[in-house]
Amino acid sequence: MSLAILHSRAQFGMDAPLVTIEAHLTGGLPALSIVGLPETAVREAKDRVRSALLNSGFEFPARRVTINLAPADLPKEGGRFDLGIALAILAASGQLPETSLQGYEFIGELGLGGELRSVRGVLPVALQAQRAGARLILPQANAAEAALAPDLTAFGAGDLLAVCSHLTANAPLSVAQREPSQTAADVPDLADVRGQAAARRALEITAAGGHSLLMLGPPGTGKTMLATRLPGILPPLTQQEALETAAIQSISTAGFDPARWGQRPVRAPHHTASAAALAGGGTTPRPGEISLAHHGVLFLDELPEFNRQVLEVLREPLESGQISIARAALKADFPARFQLVAAMNPCPCGYLGEASGRCRCTPDQVRRYRGRLSGPLLDRIDLHIELPPVAHELLLAQEHVGAETSATVRERVMAAHQRQLRRNGCLNARLDAAGLRRHCQLTQPQQEFLARAIAKLGLSARATHRVLRIARTCADLAGSDPLDLSHLAEALQYRLLDRRAGY
Repeated sequence: MSLAILHSRAQFGMDAPLVTIEAHLTGGLPALSIVGLPETAVREAKDRVRSALLNSGFEFPARRVTINLAPADLPKEGGRFDLGIALAILAASGQLPETSLQGYEFIGELGLGGELRSVRGVLPVALQAQRAGARLILPQANAAEAALAPDLTAFGAGDLLAVCSHLTANAPLSVAQREPSQTAADVPDLADVRGQAAARRALEITAAGGHSLLMLGPPGTGKTMLATRLPGILPPLTQQEALETAAIQSISTAGFDPARWGQRPVRAPHHTASAAALAGGGTTPRPGEISLAHHGVLFLDELPEFNRQVLEVLREPLESGQISIARAALKADFPARFQLVAAMNPCPCGYLGEASGRCRCTPDQVRRYRGRLSGPLLDRIDLHIELPPVAHELLLAQEHVGAETSATVRERVMAAHQRQLRRNGCLNARLDAAGLRRHCQLTQPQQEFLARAIAKLGLSARATHRVLRIARTCADLAGSDPLDLSHLAEALQYRLLDRRAGY
């Protein structure tokens, strides 16, 4: 038969659209052409495929070979179609029964000797193949990642010859198996933090309600130390959350390591990062730091040192939990439901308010420094807290009596999570206006108290809603259904930069 058809998958954003590979052999001068909007790496497949077939002991047809990658208007990139193209040529030339290709999808890059090399974005392909009810054949190096997709039959192969032997039932491949669960990541313990009781409490509220946090304090007060301990008090990822996190990492430049399955991502980009590095981008859109931190923690140290235009890209994702990367001819959506933890100094020199008096910053310099952060961005950060210097006696003490461990705090956080999910179906940080009306009902004295606070602090409507969400989280940590005045008062304490807006 001179025509063969099989299926593979492209990679576009978080999606893995189906690609039909058609191979047609006709008379004429020997040539191989690939059509269907292929990019450079795909066009180069003809040389890789020719060498792989010959070095694997197959005959390359001395005829005109046309490869069509459909749909024709979908951009195709990378070497992921090499295996499908090679098998389509073998089937069209009669060296492989076309019926053996039915029910399979193929993905993999070929080396010149016929070996199969790993490709990016395997997990989204595996998930789409599972939904389509197809079996997947892919490089052995990607088999463990594909096995993460539930109820998928995937086969990992080392080379082209092994794939053909499997399809002809001469030497069936083994079904890909998920690697054994690895030990939990070694996360620093909250018990290491000396002092900073108020900051520890704010960190617990952040974890319990899925809130964002901004810490302000002089150098050496423990801002970074606290931020690195947030993952240790967060609940484990659910199966769905783990799949979403792994799928994003799979399409990133670094790829996904199956040994990190189920671990919350922690991203800490340097303050010189560009807007594209933070939000994502490129000719073919790739996820940025905020998407790679999906269901995890995004830590931005020295927040005012980031370019202001870079920070402004955080505004929409903080509200919506996703980001859209638009180009002239295409648009890709990436999830970005992360917990933002940021840290900054109180002034350019960092020592404002210290008893030593070594700060020489003028009020105008302080205003300019803090003015690098726009009001709309600060409005979207739930908790603002100040960290004072830690007493030397506490730092030098041999024993740290009464310090709670991360495991103890995590138990309270998990209990609060369960209360929220049963009541709201989501964490408090994601409550909409209707949810706030249902679950944050205030008595008349509470309304009057909040109204006075709004007027004094100049809170916006968005900041007011954030105060209510934080108060709801404080109540959940206390195991209380109604909001108390103490919960509202505590929530208002965490709007530090609103309280000092005129400084």
